Amino acid sequence: MGTGPVATRRRPRRFAGGLAVWTAVGLVVRILSVLGRPHRVPAADAYFYTYAANLLVEGKGFINPFLYYWEHRSVASAQFPPGFIFVLAAASLVGFKSFFAHRIWCALLGAVAVPLWGVVGRKVAGERVGLIVALLMALYPNIWMSNETGLSETVIPSVVAAVLLMVYRYRERPSVRRALWMGLALGFAVLTRDELSMLGLLVVTPVVLLAAGRPWRWRLANLAVVAVVAVVVVGPWVGYNLSRFRDPVFVSTGLGPTLASTDCAQTWYGPLTGYWSWRCETQPPASPPGYDESQVSAAAKAYAMRYVHAHESRIPIVVLARLGRGFSVFHPFQEVRLDASEGRPLHWALVGLWMYYALVGLGVVGLVALRRDRALLLPLAGVALTVVIAMILSFGNIRYRTPAEGCLVVLAAAGLDYLLGRRADSAALRRARLGRGDDLGGGDRGGHVGRVRV
Repeated sequence: MGTGPVATRRRPRRFAGGLAVWTAVGLVVRILSVLGRPHRVPAADAYFYTYAANLLVEGKGFINPFLYYWEHRSVASAQFPPGFIFVLAAASLVGFKSFFAHRIWCALLGAVAVPLWGVVGRKVAGERVGLIVALLMALYPNIWMSNETGLSETVIPSVVAAVLLMVYRYRERPSVRRALWMGLALGFAVLTRDELSMLGLLVVTPVVLLAAGRPWRWRLANLAVVAVVAVVVVGPWVGYNLSRFRDPVFVSTGLGPTLASTDCAQTWYGPLTGYWSWRCETQPPASPPGYDESQVSAAAKAYAMRYVHAHESRIPIVVLARLGRGFSVFHPFQEVRLDASEGRPLHWALVGLWMYYALVGLGVVGLVALRRDRALLLPLAGVALTVVIAMILSFGNIRYRTPAEGCLVVLAAAGLDYLLGRRADSAALRRARLGRGDDLGGGDRGGHVGRVRV
């Protein structure tokens, strides 16, 4: 029963229906989170994003909204990549310019990650795992809290999922056309967060070069296709930046201020080790009049590097602290409170922390099960390594873990599926034994029974 053409047609329909249900649940969760705080005021990064989008729609270009509204100066800015600003500008373009409207828009966009990661889960480990992934993505607070706060992490899960989907499709049937789609996804990822450019090296390149049964010339040609398409997507933004700043700027000018805010006494010693400090960011000497954002960033980077070189013996401790904070094993509750000071709801941040620990436990089980089944885990590992490198170079923050959260959910879903399957198989085995009249009392009830088909 359940075989043949009819069952084959029903299975995709059941999977699509399940994705639709969990996507609706995820959307409701995100909308309710925004409605629960309708009067939230944008601050820091959220302020920059929402007002930069409005200024762009008003024809002001990419300028610094802080300087425009507070000092009445129009100053060119590439403090952040343009991807998320474009996303918010789409809402502003049709009249939805308020921070509340942008947060509702973020809730709608954030729900897109639910089906995308569900499909990634199916590519990795099958339809049932894919549906579990979609359920977890719908409910996991560390995913949807950024939607509620109006931050760029709203679209990061969807962007990373799109790259992974193109990578897994290419792995199934390598072709130039699929290499082109990988390049498009990678290019858009870079425009969203500049550190996601590492996905090209750590995720896309290994899969292309390891394509089985293909000559090396063909593999290298496909890799060139990915690179060219990604450059075509990112190129206009890079060219725009090179034309308006004095020092070369490619994707963003954010590296200098980030390094300045994380490489100083407050973040290398004491209770904030591995974190960032606004006091640190304001410590570099004020730039001379006429400096543009590229020069300010370069000066801040040089200042930070001088501090690092003067305290090289402290580097291993700081790196471990950054990773410990980012992956919630070093001062996790302090980190949650620090995140709450930046706008995350404290109670939901605590729920997200405990759910993260549960997912890690299930993820270990899932990793073992998937390795046993020889599932392709290299792309997931590449995403995780991208996050690790970004934290090492910047600072530890739960938000910075966002690109890898979906990978953790996939592993956890596989672990949960394995445990549920073991339990179901054990129950089926007991029923089969009872049907044969076996004496269960003398059997090895605590032993390993594996996956039994009855």
